[in-house]
Amino acid sequence: MPLVSIIIPCYNEARRIPATLPRLAAYLSALPVEHEVLLIVERCLDNTLAIAREIAAAHPGWHAIDNQVHRGKGYAVRSGMLRAKGDFACYMDADLSTEPAAIAESIALLEKHPGVSMIAGDRRDIGSLITRNPGKSRPMLSHVFNLAARILFPRGIKTRDTQCGFKMFRAAAARAIFERARLDGFAFDVEVFLLARRLGLGVLTMPVRWTDAPHSTVRALRHGAQMFRDLIRLRLSP
Repeated sequence: MPLVSIIIPCYNEARRIPATLPRLAAYLSALPVEHEVLLIVERCLDNTLAIAREIAAAHPGWHAIDNQVHRGKGYAVRSGMLRAKGDFACYMDADLSTEPAAIAESIALLEKHPGVSMIAGDRRDIGSLITRNPGKSRPMLSHVFNLAARILFPRGIKTRDTQCGFKMFRAAAARAIFERARLDGFAFDVEVFLLARRLGLGVLTMPVRWTDAPHSTVRALRHGAQMFRDLIRLRLSP
């Protein structure tokens, strides 16, 4: 039976994870694969770490990891991926904006396509179901950012949704990508796609069921500026 590692970066998530993580645990308990869940908690302004530890203690195979620093989502995901022990490893957001069903669906795709090493959720896929729309600034940021990524990297970025918070990998691909990744912020997803292409890894996108959750930690102006700076860094890097 394969083992799947699920990496969940957590930063100031005390309001959301008491509801979302038990829902994830219930889903995983019915899944016919073994699993480990790594809650990667950055240094927070609330009691996310204490809540994560309490939830992890109640579920076998769950671990709350104190990252002790606040460097960004990319750093949290990278540190979790390099700890993963599974045959498959994915990362997803603590708010479960992507439905947990994506876990089984992406594993099935990897098993069906032996030449594929990475599955990426795509909210712009015609088969995706978006159940609630966010405010005006975040969709505009996402659209402009993805357009900029495709313009700057026309050969490396084909998807219209680099920033969907769900991606699944075969274990060897996850290690190869995240040992080389360097971006700490929200633009790290673009670097993941570029590294996958550089390494010659097969990538598929898939539709997702996605709900925009309240209390997002993404701030369009502050994080948007950082994301565009990181795009330029990637473009200028050798």
